[in-house]
Amino acid sequence: MLRPNLVSLIFCAVSVLPMAAQNSPVPTPGFDALAQLPSAEPNPLTQPTLTPGALLLLELEGRFSKSVAAGGGKAFGSWFADDAVTLNNGRPAVLGRSAIASQAQWDPKTYQLTWVPQGAQMGPSNDMGFTWGRYEGRSKDKNGEPVIITGRYFTVWKKLPDGSWKVALDASANEPPETGECCILPKT
Repeated sequence: MLRPNLVSLIFCAVSVLPMAAQNSPVPTPGFDALAQLPSAEPNPLTQPTLTPGALLLLELEGRFSKSVAAGGGKAFGSWFADDAVTLNNGRPAVLGRSAIASQAQWDPKTYQLTWVPQGAQMGPSNDMGFTWGRYEGRSKDKNGEPVIITGRYFTVWKKLPDGSWKVALDASANEPPETGECCILPKT
């Protein structure tokens, strides 16, 4: 007699467990069949919550990246507002489009800068927003060996009175070294 009651109790506990997990305020891995892995690129089909403003910013970021891939530093500088700012690793802030353009003098044949936005958010007034993602810079050292830098970026966009959009702030930071690489002696 004890055996059927024990089997019934186990069956009851096992059948209630998935319902308890669904009602749990803490997400329980393994019970949410609809959960999606985070994507590196925004996709309106898998992320239907992207607003029209965020989609506009992602489209601007894509045009900016494509322009720089083709035109190098000259194209990079052309996307900035007159009063823009850039912030980069270990360097002072660069203020104004003229100063930004004068420092962005690379040729796309010798240095390739590419990036992929991972997200965007438009401000409530729809005249300013930001994007973020990862970038990669590729060049060659003096011996012709490939040099690759990677990192993260943050771009603030603003709508100008004429209706065009320009970069107000561009900030980037190189990826930190892999675990253990900080303590490796340089190769000779």
